[in-house]
Amino acid sequence: MPRVVFLGTSAFGGDVLRRLVREPEIEIAAVVTQPDRPSGRGRREQSPPVALAARELGLRLVQSATASADPVDADVGAVVAFGQMVRPPLLGAYPLYNLHPSLLPRWRGAAPVERAIMAGDAETGVCIIDLTAELDAGPIHGCERFPIGPEDDAGAVRARALELGTPLLAAALRGGTAGVEQPEAGVTYAHKIEPPDRRIDWSGPAASAANLVRALSPHIGARCELDGEPITVWRARADEGDGPPGAVSPPLRVACADGVLDVLEVQPAGRRRMDVADYLRGLRRAPERAA
Repeated sequence: MPRVVFLGTSAFGGDVLRRLVREPEIEIAAVVTQPDRPSGRGRREQSPPVALAARELGLRLVQSATASADPVDADVGAVVAFGQMVRPPLLGAYPLYNLHPSLLPRWRGAAPVERAIMAGDAETGVCIIDLTAELDAGPIHGCERFPIGPEDDAGAVRARALELGTPLLAAALRGGTAGVEQPEAGVTYAHKIEPPDRRIDWSGPAASAANLVRALSPHIGARCELDGEPITVWRARADEGDGPPGAVSPPLRVACADGVLDVLEVQPAGRRRMDVADYLRGLRRAPERAA
């Protein structure tokens, strides 16, 4: 039975770890993740989701900002949304298999789920690859395809990638797979989501605005301003309609260059998430302009 070191940081990585420990003939010898960091309004030290999962499961935990410098003793490694560049001596110490939620070579990089939804892709997938020095370019050891439904957000896509990808990862860790080189054609990059990427562009199509909202839910949210007040938008749908881009009509339908965005769930700054009806009841007057 291979002794596996699991390297991950995000909530998705924590979910994969919880599932991986239930796979037969897999022994998690150690879990490596990032150090605790200040977070939230109070800037309190918080552990990464993978650290919380490791403690919950009673696994050996190593938190390091320089994991590549001192590889944990193991036979093989699993890498899932780790957030550190993996370099020698860790890279080369033993086989490392990366679970990547996209149809490689499409959407290599940090935000494959978000970028696929933002682009309006009708299909995505999950791949297991050899971790190599080139970003997400290693041979593929297993791949499953699945559709992105018109109402699917990033949470739904990650849940499907988790379900289909974990057994593929376990098979690679057991040594039961062979890698196939990625095609050279079709490479795209899923760059990290930066603050400007979260802004809804009312001068574009309503479908693109709806895709942005789905791509950033339920984890970080799309942003806009309503009559100058910052708002996070968690649910919305594109619909037919017209008007000057940014103009708001009841109940909360914002005109885009092509169609309108029917906003369904929001979060005002410093408050909880709420349905639009609850949000509007708390206002003196309905919003007139989105920016």
